[in-house]
Amino acid sequence: MSRDGGRSRRWTSPIRQQAMPSRPGVTRATRAAGPWRNGPFASAVVAHPLESIPEVGHDRSPMDGVLGRRDETSRLQALLDEAGRSHGGAVVVHGEPGIGKSALLDHVAGSAPGFLVVRASGAEFETELPYSALHQLCVPVLEHVEALPPRHRDALRVAFGLAAGTPDPFLAGAATLGLLLEPDRPLLCLVDDAQWLDRASARALAFVARRVAAERVAVVFAARECPPELAALPRVGIRPLGERDGRALLAREIRAPLDEQVRDRVLAEARGNPLALVELARTAGIGGLAGGYDLPAPAAAERSFRARLTGVSPEVRLLLTVAAAEPVGDPGLLWRAAALLGVEEAAARDVPLVEIGTRVRFVHPLARSAVYRAATESDLRRAHGALARVSDPLDDPDRVAWHRALASVGPDEDVAAALVDSASRARARGGMAAAAAFLERAAALTPEPGPRVDRLLAAAEAKLSAGDFDAAAGLLTSVRPDDPRADLVRGRISFARFRGEDVPTAHLLRAAATLADKEPAEARTTYLDAIEMGIITGGLPTVIDAARTAPPAPGPPRGSDVVLAGMVALADHGHHAAAEFLRPVVADGDDPAWTRWPTLGFLLAIEFWDAEATRAIAARSTASGRGSGSFHLLPIGLAMLATATAHLGDFGAAKEMVSEEEAIAEATGAAPLVYPRLHLAALHGRRAEAEELFARVGPHMSLSVQYATAVLDNGLADYPAALDAARRAVATGDLGLAGLALPELVEAAVRCGRADEARAALATLAERTGAGGQPWGLGIGAYARALVDDDEEDYRRAVALLEAGPMRVWRGRAHLVYGEWLRRQGRRRDARAELRQAHELFAGLGAEAFAARAAGELRATGERARSRTAPTSDALTVQEVHIARLVADGATSKEVAAKLFVSPRTVDAHLRNIFRKLAITSRRRLRDLPAIR
Repeated sequence: MSRDGGRSRRWTSPIRQQAMPSRPGVTRATRAAGPWRNGPFASAVVAHPLESIPEVGHDRSPMDGVLGRRDETSRLQALLDEAGRSHGGAVVVHGEPGIGKSALLDHVAGSAPGFLVVRASGAEFETELPYSALHQLCVPVLEHVEALPPRHRDALRVAFGLAAGTPDPFLAGAATLGLLLEPDRPLLCLVDDAQWLDRASARALAFVARRVAAERVAVVFAARECPPELAALPRVGIRPLGERDGRALLAREIRAPLDEQVRDRVLAEARGNPLALVELARTAGIGGLAGGYDLPAPAAAERSFRARLTGVSPEVRLLLTVAAAEPVGDPGLLWRAAALLGVEEAAARDVPLVEIGTRVRFVHPLARSAVYRAATESDLRRAHGALARVSDPLDDPDRVAWHRALASVGPDEDVAAALVDSASRARARGGMAAAAAFLERAAALTPEPGPRVDRLLAAAEAKLSAGDFDAAAGLLTSVRPDDPRADLVRGRISFARFRGEDVPTAHLLRAAATLADKEPAEARTTYLDAIEMGIITGGLPTVIDAARTAPPAPGPPRGSDVVLAGMVALADHGHHAAAEFLRPVVADGDDPAWTRWPTLGFLLAIEFWDAEATRAIAARSTASGRGSGSFHLLPIGLAMLATATAHLGDFGAAKEMVSEEEAIAEATGAAPLVYPRLHLAALHGRRAEAEELFARVGPHMSLSVQYATAVLDNGLADYPAALDAARRAVATGDLGLAGLALPELVEAAVRCGRADEARAALATLAERTGAGGQPWGLGIGAYARALVDDDEEDYRRAVALLEAGPMRVWRGRAHLVYGEWLRRQGRRRDARAELRQAHELFAGLGAEAFAARAAGELRATGERARSRTAPTSDALTVQEVHIARLVADGATSKEVAAKLFVSPRTVDAHLRNIFRKLAITSRRRLRDLPAIR
């Protein structure tokens, strides 16, 4: 016996057993999708038609619907033609409701012989259900899913609810790209009503659309307004019909003669909107048209749909209301709900605006909207209540909860608790927008004040995570202003919106002060949050002032407690006092504190010149981000690790990390973390390339640019320019970079004859390096002291300390300045030995400016520097280096594509460039190149 008392458990199963009509986008894969068709989105496939409804009337052919659209159809035909030649692309067709977007999609589908056409449509009532539209698009090609790399295959299974786990939104996008490219034929993806795409699908589809330039793929989105996820794509705006085309359309709809003045008024008031013209003519007739309409076109069309409900029986109205409230489009659900409400199937004979067959389909999205808005509150509650009762609580628990919520008259804890469970499921599947919607509704239905506030705060956090900052802030207005949890969320909202005006840390400091008495451990954690945020946004002294009042740590001190005490000591008493607290925890790169505050840990390791800790903290952050699939933490870890690796002297590995970080940033739509590229450019020492990069960086990176400029100009022996840049970098006093700039300031000041300035910078540097007590720092301290004091013992000590450590760039610089000093002392033979080592080291690394400086000094001793071939990888871009190294390690194009979020064809195009630049002809030869390996 089935769970619903003998009725079919799901309407969709018998439908799939019937012969499906032939239509674009439906292939054998649709009917033979195997276990995929039984997932929670199986009904969603039936919910939205795979063929679009022409917006000038659902009984029109596609060609009828493109009246007056020559420019638009030409643009779309060009997109198809280019895709057929492996120059794929994407476009967003946008315009007001009823303007003809769906008709254009139908037209392009009919103009694509030889293309596999897959279609999806956003739905107003599906916007909170993650990956529903993506699943709809992928159904025709799901038979190819087993050909995907395991991580991609698993990502799609999780995203579509067919396997447990949390979906990775960017792996889902990469997996979708791979899946759509599996069929060996050109592909046309059509996505209608994109303004109603669920956010997870929108991000995945935007990811795909940005990566088809080298593929036989065309992607066309139709939307009223371009969703933010698609904002970077080219657009085609659909203008209102001109007067001549409007007259032609009106004449086609009204065969009888029409008074010229009436026609002119109708044309003027429809404002060139095809749907408005058609619906006005269909609903009003000749007499109604004579009266005219004075509503904007979309409102007129919706009013026209409402007018077609006039005279409809209460029974039919209720049936229409159920159809509008049920987003799945499953006729089984519709009739079971209708039966509960006492509506017989015979009522469907005279139902306007909707077709009820193998699926429920309104003639236009505005028709569904019109029906839903025209319904009484009582009918809406009855409709949702019936749908809640007939929906499957095991397969569709979230829809059951949502329908119950919309059927509720007042507070109901049982319904609210079910919505909270739905929010948890949505969050686990990556649907933060859905989780926020469930939690917001749960809060409204929660009778008790305490749990209601908890759910409001959870909803606000979910809105924030979904990127809806205004909605998150709006929810907080219902929470008491003195609630510290609300201040924590306000601080995160302010930080997310930070553009230099607001002070995000103020909210966190207020929250910490409020938490101090009742939750001292949480208060101390919040102060550290504020410290890391203050480092990034400014205002760190104010945060430290407040942190001095932090309550004592309860119980045994944690690493975070030690870090907080150390930050206060650093501000109050300097590096030696802070070292007592910070050196042990900084040296322990595995301390849990650096999982939550990785940027702070990395900068403190630099502040104390601890090379091992710098790399360990960066490596842990990278591993943690990679292991958890966090595309928030992983780019931070990669950027830090690339910086540390560049100073270690492995420029190729650093480029590989930069490339991966940039690939993730491009995939997620985030801004790349540019500071590793600044360090690499400075160390490479190519002025033109470096200065071009520096010029492209925004003002928020000015400190990093000043530091990088100082390194570049010292390498090029342009000491006045280096001195100016180093002064600016040091003057900020910022954690980490200001300290790194101190030896640059010392060297430039010495070379420019600014002895007092050099000695002052040396004193500051000595405090930091002495407090750290690490070989890197002590070597740098000896290096700077040798420059200031002109003391050979300090030169020798600097070389010895840096020779024993991993920082090869600084080891080369120590040999270089010692060799320069020896040459000026007239000790040419000794100078040659040091300069030769410096030159060979720099040339091997690819540090061209410092290598040239060493070569010039060698020539001054009477020895010609042996020319060395530049590292093979120098001719390659950052991404090409990454691809070359992966291929050299044996990765296939498909595996490389999966890692870099591109298509295999794009990888092959890069490989052709790599082979040409390196004058090789095969992947095997890459493995033989030491600079690549």
